[in-house]
Amino acid sequence: MTRIARFVSLAAAVVGLAAPVTVVHAQAGKPTVAIMSFNNGSFGKDAKDYDGLSKGIPDFLITDMSGNTAIRVIERDQVQKLVDEQKLVTGGQVDKETAVKVGKLLGAQHMIFGVYMTDPKGNFRIDARAVNVETGEIEHVERVDDKADNIMSSVGTLASKLNTGMKLPARPAALRRVGDATPAATAVTGATQAGSPAPTAKLPMRVAVMYGKALDMKDHGNKAGAVELFGAVLKEFPDYGPARAEQAKLKGS
Repeated sequence: MTRIARFVSLAAAVVGLAAPVTVVHAQAGKPTVAIMSFNNGSFGKDAKDYDGLSKGIPDFLITDMSGNTAIRVIERDQVQKLVDEQKLVTGGQVDKETAVKVGKLLGAQHMIFGVYMTDPKGNFRIDARAVNVETGEIEHVERVDDKADNIMSSVGTLASKLNTGMKLPARPAALRRVGDATPAATAVTGATQAGSPAPTAKLPMRVAVMYGKALDMKDHGNKAGAVELFGAVLKEFPDYGPARAEQAKLKGS
């Protein structure tokens, strides 16, 4: 081997060692999407009460967008672990530059981040941005507006619009919304027709915030507090799978 060839081989080895171990490789050419925490832009005296949605909205989006088996959506825990390890988010705020850095480390092609807002009149809005990690440019901007207690249907609408606007492979025709869960209060009301399932309801804002706060407690190592809050969500919505899965993971750890 010539001196130049040996140098090239050594350089390649050093680069390989320096590569972050957190990189997630795309599966069989599927577009890979990761979702960052959302910034709280709410206003009014109760604005801080909605901080939990910073973690909740990405989790709801991940659950919904993961229904499209033609794309790969990175789990929230993987994104959070990388952000914590690299100390990439300061002051809890996510911007385009941060999203691109995280996307490159994760091996994602598309990063989604944004801001949500509530107001004292019960209105709710999400503004989402998708950035192309390779170019560093914003590739799509989307917005949804609704009443606060329609948060889950808002997230479902946002997921569908993002999928289309980002030119990702088409979603299946029938995707169950992430907020569909049978609450304890309605589970005993019976079915509208014999043999049909009991009515379902969407997670209201209060419970969605509770779920997001539980995720934040989990991220900060407050295992007992997170288990308690996930349990409170399940008490009202016993069929909400994500809360049950998160609680099970914590109890098993």
